[in-house]
Amino acid sequence: MTAEVSPKDRFVTVYGRKPVLEALADFDLRVDKVVIAEGLGGAVIEEIKEAAADRAVRVQRASAHRVKVLAGNGRHDQGVVADVVARKMRPLDDALADPAHAPRNILLLDGLTTPANVGMVLRTATAAGIDGIVVPHRGVAGIDPLVIKASAGVAFHAPVLRTRTAGDAAEMLTEAGYPLYALDAAAPESIFDADFGSRAVFVLGSETAGLSEDVRLRIAQSLSIPMRGGVESLNVASAASVLCYELLRRTLT
Repeated sequence: MTAEVSPKDRFVTVYGRKPVLEALADFDLRVDKVVIAEGLGGAVIEEIKEAAADRAVRVQRASAHRVKVLAGNGRHDQGVVADVVARKMRPLDDALADPAHAPRNILLLDGLTTPANVGMVLRTATAAGIDGIVVPHRGVAGIDPLVIKASAGVAFHAPVLRTRTAGDAAEMLTEAGYPLYALDAAAPESIFDADFGSRAVFVLGSETAGLSEDVRLRIAQSLSIPMRGGVESLNVASAASVLCYELLRRTLT
């Protein structure tokens, strides 16, 4: 990873007193620093400071406004944030820089705004061995305590790839030679029959609006998940689970 990488592409920012304490208590996580709003005190704040000191984690003070900006959430930061190192998180362009070691199968999240869905996708994709999950900074739920909880903590360790938008990712990936596939219940070919080649990108669209225009224009093919019992579609996280384990199954046979 280059020295120019933004902190947003290196850290997961945890906010709130309990989530920060939990991060400090998890010795599998590397906490880079804790930031506490100026003038904030009390028993829990002292506990956070002591836990940080025990691990030699930097504690900084900043204005309450600055803490809110760092958290990206003006209602639930409780005056405390922590930057947790996400060891497998990196910019998408870094991941594509060396074609010989670039990810083979990639998920691209496009407009998924429900934290529970994003968290469950991260958990399932990581469990199934997906090489990369593109989580854009804009248009997708941020990797915050709600996403972390839904992922059962896997979000800290998931192979997350960062870009500004899903459209930017779609452009980079198609230029790098990846075909983009979308899930569509009406598509004539199913994910179980399609030949994806040696590498591919699978786009998971918005729960309500589907794919963004910039991404839709770059889709090479739409694929379906067979449905029975009169069911028309699956929740995006459920669809991702079916897809990810079909990809894993192919590597095992």
